[in-house]
Amino acid sequence: MTAIKETSTIQENKQYALEKCPVTYVMEKIGGYWKPIIIYHLSSGPLRYSELKRAIPAVTEKMLIQHLKQLEADNLVIREAKPVVPPFVTYSLSASGNGLLPIIEAMATWAFKDKEDGFNIS
Repeated sequence: MTAIKETSTIQENKQYALEKCPVTYVMEKIGGYWKPIIIYHLSSGPLRYSELKRAIPAVTEKMLIQHLKQLEADNLVIREAKPVVPPFVTYSLSASGNGLLPIIEAMATWAFKDKEDGFNIS
């Protein structure tokens, strides 16, 4: 994989959009297929990795791990590791992650309404 040139026009445009457009900022944080689904499942409380994997069986281990790390880096998810053997790790939403719940719920509401209007989610 090639390195991203930090001074490229595309990177400058992306940085400008992140600073000026709130929708771009949100999509940078929760964009992609799995992040909103992970946030949705964590809305009911802390879950272990295996519980998340069971709740979202279609996600690969690589993608789940990658997105959990990104959500943690963006301070949307808290990873808590307890010093026991075997390791006990739980994931939960941070205050900022909890702040996204109305957005996730609005997305679900819109999807159900759009489905009633003829959109087929399956």
